Parts: sequence; structure tokens; C-alpha cells
Amino acid sequence: MVLIVNYGMGNLGSLVNMLKKIGVPAEISSDIKDIESAEKLILPGVGSFDNGMKKLQNLQLIEILNKKRIRDKTPILGICLGMQLFTKTSEEGNLAGLGWFDAKTVKFRVNKDSSFKIPHMGWDTVNIRKPHYLFQDMDINAMYYFVHSFHVICNHEEDILTTSHYGYDFVSSISKDNITGVQFHPEKSHKFGMKVLENFCNN
Repeated sequence: MVLIVNYGMGNLGSLVNMLKKIGVPAEISSDIKDIESAEKLILPGVGSFDNGMKKLQNLQLIEILNKKRIRDKTPILGICLGMQLFTKTSEEGNLAGLGWFDAKTVKFRVNKDSSFKIPHMGWDTVNIRKPHYLFQDMDINAMYYFVHSFHVICNHEEDILTTSHYGYDFVSSISKDNITGVQFHPEKSHKFGMKVLENFCNN
């Protein structure tokens, strides 16, 4: 069973609808027992870094998420803010992240007179840096939908799954062991996002 972690920081309905289209039953819950029994977890997110971590703390979800990652080796997919919460810190706030990756979240470095406006919003491609099931059998011209003002910087090249370009190259997805994160929104990326979710759920 795929469980979408509900910590009050995302548009969960569109994610559930996309999973239904590919025939994957999914539950939305913040209940620790539900998370404990899940075979796969999705941590979505829209909003600020500190607010996301506060929500996880207030719902007492950090311990169970760490157990699922370390003890159970449960596949976990982070989306947008969910991916950023996998890092150690963020320039957007002062709270520590989950620290699952040796990485930090930073604001886009774009000059005020640049044609690249913040947030980065719209369709973009990804450059796959290493083989991974998440992008298995993906169309070479695949496009994904982004909405973000911050991006991740990894201290270890091997953690970078894909990069994209907006003024400069930035990390658009990461992977290590049983955890994967994507900066784009697969639930808003039509057939290409559907394929990403299908690959996550079926591998």
C-alpha cells in the first residue's frame, strides 16, 4: 500500500487522482500506525521549510519516518518541499531538516536584472545523471512542471539523480538507498509525471 503523508503541506487530491489513473490504491494519513504499515511512502509538500518541519514535529512523525527509512528500508519519495526536507538545512529557515542527505536547500541565485524570475515556474527537462528506476523507460523529451524558489545542493555527486537548468544547472532530483526526491511536481506533469509515479509504485 502506498501512503501519502498528510502533514498539512500539500495539494494531496491531485496526487491521489494521478495514482488512481495508474491503478495504484493510495491512502492519505498522518496516523503513525498507518505510516508504520505502509509499503511505500510519499512525502509531498508546498510551502516553507520551517513550517514543514514544525508540522512534522507537531504531529510526532519524525521518529516514525526515520524508522521507516533506516529500519524498514521503506521506499520514500519526496516531492518539492518534501524533497527539500530531506536535506540538513535551508536558507528559508532556521530549523534542521530530516538530514537524510548530506545536502542543503538554498535560494536561487538570480540577478535582479536577469530574465530568469523567481520562483522558477513552468515546464522543464531533466538531465539524468545516473541510472535509476524512477526514470526507467522515460521519453527522452519528457517535461516536468516546477514551482519553486529554492533548490538543493548536494555535497556528494553520487546523490544527484537529475539536474535541470534555470539560469544555471540545479539539482532537480536526488536518490540514495531507499529514498528519492524530485523537485518537480509529478502530479502536475501529465503523462511524464504519471510515468514517474508508476515507476516509483511498481518497483
